[in-house]
Amino acid sequence: MNRSVLNGSIWPVAVLAALICLAVFARAYHCDFVNWDDQNYVSNNTAIRTLDWNFFRWAFTEAYLGWWMPLTWFSFAVDYAMWGLNPAGYHLTNILLHAANTGLVVLIAGSLFREHLDSGRGGLLYPGILLLAGLAWGIHPMRVESVAWVTERKDVLNGLFALLSLLFYLNYTKNREAFTGGNRLCYFLSIIFFALSLMAKSVSVVMPVVLLVLDWYPLRRLTSSCWRKILVEKLPYAILSLAMITVTLSLAMQHKIVVSGLSLSQRAQISGNAIFEYVRLFFLPVDIIPLYIITDPIPPAFLIKSVVVLVAIIFMLLIRKKFPGITATMLLFLLPLLPTLAFTQNGIQSMAMRFTYLPSLAVVLSLSLLLCRSMPGLEKTATRNMVAAVFLGCFLLLGAYGVATIRQIGVWKDSAAMWTRVIEYQPFDRAFFYRGLHYSDKGNFEAAIADYSTTLAIFQKEGMPGGSNILAFRGEAFAGAGRYREAVADLSAAIESSPQPLYYYHRSLAFRKLGMTAEADADLTKAGNASGKMQWF
Repeated sequence: MNRSVLNGSIWPVAVLAALICLAVFARAYHCDFVNWDDQNYVSNNTAIRTLDWNFFRWAFTEAYLGWWMPLTWFSFAVDYAMWGLNPAGYHLTNILLHAANTGLVVLIAGSLFREHLDSGRGGLLYPGILLLAGLAWGIHPMRVESVAWVTERKDVLNGLFALLSLLFYLNYTKNREAFTGGNRLCYFLSIIFFALSLMAKSVSVVMPVVLLVLDWYPLRRLTSSCWRKILVEKLPYAILSLAMITVTLSLAMQHKIVVSGLSLSQRAQISGNAIFEYVRLFFLPVDIIPLYIITDPIPPAFLIKSVVVLVAIIFMLLIRKKFPGITATMLLFLLPLLPTLAFTQNGIQSMAMRFTYLPSLAVVLSLSLLLCRSMPGLEKTATRNMVAAVFLGCFLLLGAYGVATIRQIGVWKDSAAMWTRVIEYQPFDRAFFYRGLHYSDKGNFEAAIADYSTTLAIFQKEGMPGGSNILAFRGEAFAGAGRYREAVADLSAAIESSPQPLYYYHRSLAFRKLGMTAEADADLTKAGNASGKMQWF
């Protein structure tokens, strides 16, 4: 393996970056589960509550929630065995995985920058650049969603194996001729870790193409004399990717998780807006929210941003010969984004910060490599104080990012904090409904009633189906608040629209509280075996 990665000057930097990342994300340890998929992935997922043969059969042969990701389910099962349903343990695992990934980013940067590190120039400057690279990626506010949201265990776990695969591939390429001993081991380990990354989350299916871009630049391996060898070298990666793509598309069609009703033009505009915003938020990470929904109609700004993105992409492709670094950065940023863009839309989101977990690495490493390559010239033309000022400015910017990240973690404190943040920017029906659910679970029934009422008003204004569900949930909240006549009124309206047995059960409880025994008994008969908390029908 590359001496630059294993020598005593880089590993301490990687450990330091990981420790700083741990400190910045420590606040996430105190976050709760949120009622946006966490219940499906963990709290209501009974499959993860045993670590026996039946669990492994389920994890590797079933497509729970429409996804095949056995390693993610395994990690949740281990957490459950250790912590039960205490959210602190799940958050701790996410934090530790992300800290390890931050250290890996430093090692990857060290492998890419090895010619500068091996030159012995720069003293502490080059380790400083490696630390900058790791922290610029690891403590950026755009990482919060992947770390502070328990559901996104798949993101940090996939990141761990994808980054390990990339690191071993870079070490494999250090010797361009030999394919023996440790060099061969690095190659096979890269393939193994790539396979593991796919078993955590399928988003890394683009890895074969990513490696080809790296071979072109900055590794400069893709030459006219050896391109066949390099393509053959990618065959194992390509086979794994094609298999995963086939499985993912099959499951998507089977479980109908791809959003329909969007035209190709709309998908292109949503995708273009997302790319534009990801770049903007990388440099100016303000007003980040947990959920960006697709609005109807799509705002005209989406089209304008999409045109800007398209022009920029064409321009960067045209300058590929003169400025290959710019073109490579663009490709390495866009390729990992492709599976998450609206062309394969599988949710109500128009964009999400978790989708930038791997793509943002290209921008961070490119900027760091630019700084690394400019150091010799900077050392010749600038004073030591000027060089120190440049680094001080960079670390002050990172400090600002760290503070913003700590504040952003507070958005994921619990469901109320999360949905309140969404409502501040996009006050749509589902945000109020889920916050109402949280308030009801916590016994704050008056707040739940207010949110359900807002949801119902939006449903009625937009002519949306499902109003009976909102009435039923509000009826349950009225009963919890001791307002039984209002509970009966809401549940009766819900029954008139959709006579669900559970609605009768809850109305019978309200009737009994009002002393209306005959009505309560009649509803209990109609309820049959239905009981328990309200559900969505």
